[in-house]
Amino acid sequence: MNNFQEQHSLLQQLLIFYARRLENMFSAMKEDIQVVFEKDPAARSSFEVFLTYSGLHAIWAHRLAHKLFKRNWLFLARLISQISRFFTGIEIHPGAQIGRRFFIDHGMGVVIGETCIIGNDVTLYQGVTLGGTGKEKGKRHPTLEDHVLVATGAKVLGNITIGKNSKVGAGSVVLQHVPPDATVVGIPGRVVIKDGIKVGCELDHRDLPDPVADKFREMHNEMKRMREELETLKKGSEV
Repeated sequence: MNNFQEQHSLLQQLLIFYARRLENMFSAMKEDIQVVFEKDPAARSSFEVFLTYSGLHAIWAHRLAHKLFKRNWLFLARLISQISRFFTGIEIHPGAQIGRRFFIDHGMGVVIGETCIIGNDVTLYQGVTLGGTGKEKGKRHPTLEDHVLVATGAKVLGNITIGKNSKVGAGSVVLQHVPPDATVVGIPGRVVIKDGIKVGCELDHRDLPDPVADKFREMHNEMKRMREELETLKKGSEV
């Protein structure tokens, strides 16, 4: 009788354990869907988001692959990541560590390397690469802290850190550490700090500063000023 009670108690504990695991899983999935509504104005219904958003599917597949990777089931983890890549166009190495409320918009061509560490509330757009710079061992991919936004086509390469609340502009190539509350644009990426004002995670990433264009604009204004002074001097000499 005691043996039966022990078995019954063990079964009850297992059922409670797996029920909690399922509850946590569905809670995380619900949170992921909610993030889509917060960041994508094109999202219309939970059913549509659940079935058609490839970024969401890639994140869910990665969670399973990452669990297997941590348990040293490397081949199966890699297989799941490659199947996910085939269907979604997004490649996330199963070793990458990704936080909560991660959002990939559209996502085609996104690549996330093995030793990447991504914090909470991070947003990536299509064509983003979080990659390495060579054949070095150990930590060789970027770390993105909380509330980072990386815009379309940007490349963040090497063991560097993008600080909290920072933005990487479309098409930029970032090879150096970025401080918190900063914006990076250009090739190679140049940091523009906005007077200590926090740069949030807004979705409108078109209106980013362009330091190269700003420098050309300064040169143009300086040449215009010098031309006007020269004209003034010419008129004075003629008199």
